[in-house]
Amino acid sequence: MMNAAARLGGRYAAPAAATGAILALSISPEIAHAKEAKADVNAVKKSIAELIEDDAERRGDGTSLTGTFVRLAWHCAGTYSKVDGSGGSNGARMRFNPEANWGANAGLDVPRKALEAVKEKHPEISYADLYTLAGVVAVEEAGGPKVPFRLGREDADSGETSPKECGLPDADKGSSQNTRVHIRDVF
Repeated sequence: MMNAAARLGGRYAAPAAATGAILALSISPEIAHAKEAKADVNAVKKSIAELIEDDAERRGDGTSLTGTFVRLAWHCAGTYSKVDGSGGSNGARMRFNPEANWGANAGLDVPRKALEAVKEKHPEISYADLYTLAGVVAVEEAGGPKVPFRLGREDADSGETSPKECGLPDADKGSSQNTRVHIRDVF
């Protein structure tokens, strides 16, 4: 099953191997043509990298926000529904219910709260771009590849446009057949 998920993921933007793809593809075509954002991406990236370093130093146990930022970006993008176009990184609806309370998003309040300091320093960046960029910076800071990124995601004002159910990929739907159907539906 993992090979099938990896194969689908590489094609349709799964985490791990295709992190760059998911972060680059998590912007809708309509938003891609939105007005140019004024955020200085390099300055925001620097602030995120400093946040990761400061947090790791404060913890002093070899852990950091790196993996959590990747998870945040993945969970934001992973809610996208190919069926109705709902969900996804655009909107940053994870800040609101129902997404904030989905079991799959447990613990993601930690990176969202940590990124508030970056948002305060760079108010011109949307939360949607910030959460995605945090994943980009985390991958790059961990020694991964340079991930293409562009601004343009917009913030939603509420969770009203969130998918009705958590659409995040689930590796175990009780049977091989159910899992295959779920993976096809999600990707």
